[in-house]
Amino acid sequence: MTLAAVPERPSPVRAAGWALLYLGTGFVLMVALSILGAKLSGGFDGGAPGPRTLIIQTVSGLLAYGTLTWAIGRRAIGLSWAELRWAPTAGAGRGFLLGLLLGIVPAALALGLSLIVGGARFVPDAGNAQNYLVQVGRTALLLAPAALLEEVMFRGVGQVVLARSIGRVPALLLLSGLFAMAHLLNPNGTALGMVNIALAGVMLGVAFYAPGGIWTAWGAHLGWNATLAALDAPVSGLPFQIPLIDYQPGGPQWLTGGTFGPEGGLLATGMIVLATATAWRWSGKELS
Repeated sequence: MTLAAVPERPSPVRAAGWALLYLGTGFVLMVALSILGAKLSGGFDGGAPGPRTLIIQTVSGLLAYGTLTWAIGRRAIGLSWAELRWAPTAGAGRGFLLGLLLGIVPAALALGLSLIVGGARFVPDAGNAQNYLVQVGRTALLLAPAALLEEVMFRGVGQVVLARSIGRVPALLLLSGLFAMAHLLNPNGTALGMVNIALAGVMLGVAFYAPGGIWTAWGAHLGWNATLAALDAPVSGLPFQIPLIDYQPGGPQWLTGGTFGPEGGLLATGMIVLATATAWRWSGKELS
């Protein structure tokens, strides 16, 4: 039995209310749990945010938004797991792998084009192949739950309930704008970088409606972030220290993204649009 089931086509005001309740309550819970987690684990990283801070925030966020997915999405609104794009789980593995491919290929192409036309280059750095592989593995393990958290936040209950009212494409465009705004305080941000993050949000929103649902969107998010990090490029302005290689972005910044990473340049814009078109084809009639 649900508390207050949402009709098949709720009013925009009611849908927005549910979406804001989900996003706002989740954020407050995430902050509260992060503070508690920091106290129990010896505090956040000193200085710039590091692995401990990321782990605390990610675990707190997944607990907060995971609980609200059940409490608001399943119980209060009455959405099924299939409607929330979590089911059927039989296709989760395939969806995740397809998503990884959707993220890895355009990220690698954006970096490759930076080398060819943007003067970017890789120079040797300290470390060996074993150091490189170990650090890349650790970085991927940190990035995976963080990518899942952002998908649950921005392609979760809010997306589904808004889509029932205003349509799937308008809903994902709206939440993609919020997705970009969530990155406004990232270091070395630029206007083009925010546009590209919004476009990436659209790509992930389209992937959310491809076979595999949220698993496909999660894979695409992780594939993009992990590929850039593995090649020592900043991810949305956040640097990663990877042994053996050092990526130097070249220029101009509007083309390669500069210190914000490839997401700040036009080369990435083209690759994100290409990935979005691919995800649109995978989504079939879901977005038509």
